[in-house]
Amino acid sequence: MEPFDLQLNGYKGVDFNGDDLTGESLRQACAAVRADGGGQMLATVITDRLEQMTARIRRLVELRTSDPLVREVLVGIHVEGPFISPLPGFVGAHPAEHVLPATVEAAEQLVDAGEGLVRVVTLAPEQDADCRTIRWLTDQGIVVSAGHCNPAPDVLDRAVDHGLTAFTHLGNGCPLTLHRHDNIIQRVLAADRLRWVMVIADGVHLPPLLVRTIIRAVGIDRMIAVSDATAAGGMGAGRFTLASRPVVVDANGAAWAPDRSHLVGSTASMGRIREVLATHVGLDADEIIQVTARNPARALFVG
Repeated sequence: MEPFDLQLNGYKGVDFNGDDLTGESLRQACAAVRADGGGQMLATVITDRLEQMTARIRRLVELRTSDPLVREVLVGIHVEGPFISPLPGFVGAHPAEHVLPATVEAAEQLVDAGEGLVRVVTLAPEQDADCRTIRWLTDQGIVVSAGHCNPAPDVLDRAVDHGLTAFTHLGNGCPLTLHRHDNIIQRVLAADRLRWVMVIADGVHLPPLLVRTIIRAVGIDRMIAVSDATAAGGMGAGRFTLASRPVVVDANGAAWAPDRSHLVGSTASMGRIREVLATHVGLDADEIIQVTARNPARALFVG
């Protein structure tokens, strides 16, 4: 069963958030995803001005229409933002100046631009105080995932009541230093009603020991491994972009903001993700298929 990556911002020098994205470059990226052990994926569009995000979503839809290979690989879109926390640490690599409170009206613009291809939306529950946006997105058949957020336990519970089913890259999109007894990681591990928990299992974003601990806490049936790769994926050390913002990849394959204050996506292929899960996390072959293929497909097509 081939991998299904629910979070891919770009690959092999191609930025899905780039305003110069072409049909040829998108095809090259999709071919490289396949060549490096991937299968199907959701192209991820991150926080920017709302009109910029909708334009990028429309471009992905348009370019996908004319290419059979791209249609096979790029099966949907993951919208990560702009309804996330603007607070330092929680906002991560997203531009805080373009973060918005969640509204149905703004969400509708993003979803309409996708023409049925928007499959996952990541938002901060605390940015949707009345949960109207979560409820509306859920009613459209879209997976609503919390991420880049710091909701109190009751806010997270209320969001689940209204349709929130997942959490995006647990352990990332949060400050390096957290309260040891009360933090978003522990709240999510305690949230038994969250159906899915995603992690970036590249061996860089989280120590493999922590990935193993998260799996033990939530269970293999709820775990989804994603790459969160960017244009730097599969390229080695150098300078790249994510939505026109610089990304610096070091000799160890970690992708950083230029000031080294935070990671900016990953450089990992799904082949690398599977290797980390086998060699460093200690999953067997069927468990790896579970978290990289079966569970992502179930999250989108079964719920």
